[in-house]
This record gives sequence, C-alpha cells and structure tokens, in this order.
Amino acid sequence: MTARPAPPGQMRLPLQRDLPDGAEGFVVSDSNRAAVEALEDWPNRIGGAMAICGPAGCGKSRLAQIWAERVGAVALHGAEAALIDPLEIEGRPVLLDRAKDVDDETLFHLINLAQAPGGALLMVARSAPSSWEVALPDLRSRLDAVISVPMEAPDDAVLAAMLDARFAERGIRPQKDVVPYLLRRIDRSAAAAEAVVATLDALHKPVTRALAREALEGTDESGELFE
Repeated sequence: MTARPAPPGQMRLPLQRDLPDGAEGFVVSDSNRAAVEALEDWPNRIGGAMAICGPAGCGKSRLAQIWAERVGAVALHGAEAALIDPLEIEGRPVLLDRAKDVDDETLFHLINLAQAPGGALLMVARSAPSSWEVALPDLRSRLDAVISVPMEAPDDAVLAAMLDARFAERGIRPQKDVVPYLLRRIDRSAAAAEAVVATLDALHKPVTRALAREALEGTDESGELFE
C-alpha cells in the first residue's frame, strides 16, 4: 500500500505498508507498535491464543479487525460467542472482541479449538486475560498462558490521524493549527476525537482555532472531551 502525501500544513504520519486494504490510514506509532508487530505474521505456523489489551478508544478493535481481514478469521463479539457452532470455527482463526464478556465454558472451548491445526484465537479486551476472574480451574491455567500484548492510549500521531479522518468524513478542512490545538486538550481516545469533530460540525462555521476553543469551552462542564 502506498502512503498518500499529507495535505499542506498537516502532520506527515507513518502508515503501516503491509496491512490489507482495509487498513488504509491506520497509523503505527509507539502506542501500538508492539501489537502491530505481534500480529504481522501470526498465526502462521504458531496458532494458539493471543490477546491485545488496552484502554477504550486506543484502536485495539480496529487493529484486530485488520488482522481478521488478513487471515480470514471468524469475528465474534462478547457473549454472542456462546451461540456459535464449534464445527463452524474448527481449524479456523477466530477474532473474539470484548473477550472478557464471554462465559467461562465458551471461552474454555474457544481456547482449546485454537490449538487445533489451522486454528488461532485473538482476544481483545481492556485488561490482560491473566487478570480476569474465572471459576473454571482449567480455564484459569489457560488464560495465564495466553500471550498478551499491550496497546496504549493514542499518542499524538495516532490521535491526529483520528481527528484528520473524522474531519475528512464530514468534508471539513480545518485550519492547520486546529488539530495541534485539539491534541493538547481532548481525551486521548477515538470517542473524544469523534465527539469534538461532531461538535465543531454542528456549529456550521469555518473550523478555526477560535471555533475549537469555543467548542471545548462549551463541553467543559461535562468533561467528556478532556483528560
């Protein structure tokens, strides 16, 4: 994939070049590099279970979806994993988002299936599986053995990319000092980036630093956009 040139006045961001087409715009930085590198060649030859963990809005679900697209994984979400027929996923890689919401028995079987030839299980959660409270002793030992790779809250590079993407989706071209201004003032999450851009869009004015200040002052009492 070829990185697009950055528009004038915008930060040039490092793009991961060997991810599938759905990964266009995913920015690799120090906050997520360990997870990106861990998934680059997995589950080739290895299989088994792995987890990527990090705070809300850090991009872990999106990175997992990129992985699922690359390997053709079956995507499951939280408690709905209990409804899947094991025969449908035997010998296939599986993405399990909101993995901590899954009941013990289902999670136990999914980890066991990941050990079969062709199988793999990528779990996504805020905390590492080794910290989860479970009742099944056999599941406890399996979770303790899962490789967990952390992701951190978005750094400036990732958060700037999130803001740029949200502005672009709405056809907004902010002045060049707006994104750097917002980086220092909003919570470091995808939700905060979406919220502040939606607020600015609703004002129906050219997006300047002054307008950004107005938007942030208007949300100060709720605290939703601030660290």
